[in-house]
Amino acid sequence: MFRLLTTAAAVAFLAGPALAASDAIRLGMVLEPPNLDPTAGTAAAIDEVVYSNLFEGLTRFAPDGTIVPGLAESWQASPDGKIYDFKLRTGVTFHDGQGFDASDVVFTLDRARAPDSVNAQKALFEHIASVEAVAPDQVRVTLNAPDGNFPWKMAWGDAVMLDPASAANAATAPVGTGPFRFGEWTQGDHITLTAFDGYWGDKPALKTATFRFISDPTAAFAAMMAGDIDAFPMYPAPETLDQIKADPRFKVMVGTTEGETILSMNNRNAPLNDPRVREAIALAVDRQAIIDGAMFGYGTPIGSHFAPHHPDYVDLVATSPHDPDRARALLAEAGVADLTLRLALPPPPYARRGGEILAAQLRDVGIQTQTTNMEWAQWLETVFKNADFDLTIISHVEPLDIGIYAREGYYIGYDNADFRALMTKLDAAIDPAERSALLKQAQEKLAADHPAAFLFQLARTGVADARIEGLWENAPSPANDLTKVRWTE
Repeated sequence: MFRLLTTAAAVAFLAGPALAASDAIRLGMVLEPPNLDPTAGTAAAIDEVVYSNLFEGLTRFAPDGTIVPGLAESWQASPDGKIYDFKLRTGVTFHDGQGFDASDVVFTLDRARAPDSVNAQKALFEHIASVEAVAPDQVRVTLNAPDGNFPWKMAWGDAVMLDPASAANAATAPVGTGPFRFGEWTQGDHITLTAFDGYWGDKPALKTATFRFISDPTAAFAAMMAGDIDAFPMYPAPETLDQIKADPRFKVMVGTTEGETILSMNNRNAPLNDPRVREAIALAVDRQAIIDGAMFGYGTPIGSHFAPHHPDYVDLVATSPHDPDRARALLAEAGVADLTLRLALPPPPYARRGGEILAAQLRDVGIQTQTTNMEWAQWLETVFKNADFDLTIISHVEPLDIGIYAREGYYIGYDNADFRALMTKLDAAIDPAERSALLKQAQEKLAADHPAAFLFQLARTGVADARIEGLWENAPSPANDLTKVRWTE
């Protein structure tokens, strides 16, 4: 709950932050990260704090999704796509004063691909055969198979560079090379980053950045209206956006994300191991009703695990239209009756609100659900790590991550030799036309086999003080890159 300010009080309240905010920013986040080491955690909330701010990789995502130089100022691939030579920047130091050079790249990549690695995206590094420090400012990565996408893989938060001296403590005391260094973490409330005076590149306009954790949509709206935060890049209360748009103190940014929001199914367990049952569930879903009811119209329907803004996107929504009669017929054909499935819902509003609507749609075709609302840590442990679930709603925000369906042991449990063969061919493909064709085939395979019910592409609905510029409008990666953010007055 919150109290409306009187006009005089509101003017006084707004005047205070305006004077103090020229080199500081307070951002809202829905989820608190479980730790701050992006090389050892699955939560997108980690990258939302540290990506390009505290940690940097050899390459990085630009706001438009292109790959640009990071700690590597340039790179060269061999004609066969199996050797990459990275030219490193010189004069780079970690926040603790340690110098950055090729040995740190060797350490980081060898650590990520080691048998005991806990990197959540270990598949990014699986084709690395060796990493060699050719010189202090040059690294050679040799792959065991051609990979035209290797510079893109090195832009992920999971591939940021660490110093051997501080890597073990990165979860709670992270040390990177970025323009901001770790300040403090008050559990349950906020994380603060401070500008790093020794940064190798252009110094940020901001001196401090505070990330506040506000999971409740009503509280997020109240915090924005009261001036308690300056921006909420992934704003969780789309129902209030029209009200915010009408207020000249704020601006609303609507962009795209890499977040395929899906109803994941545990393909290992009967009866979800029957493709007829999975198709029935997909046909029971009314995507637009979920977008309208849970996201207040913000979202794009999808029919496979692929972002609509990508040039290789295939619109496959018609593959699984809302067809309750066909869904009931498929369940009867599969001999399934009186089915009750466990539905696990993590905290984001798209899941909690969407879950209520989805449960009603499933009931309409004869499927009952036992819904459990889980906190983020519980969801990661129970669903993602231990695969103890039947259904769950989650937005996969990693860029171009269709390959997750080929991973052995992945929580969804999809096991399809044809799809794995497509991903193997894609990994080895260098020619852009061949890669495009394979990506389209992969989308069509998933749409036909229904390892999940594909719901919608998550929109990036952000709100901010109208005087702030430089925040990402689109989200090519789950990040709040603050390197270009500044106050205009």
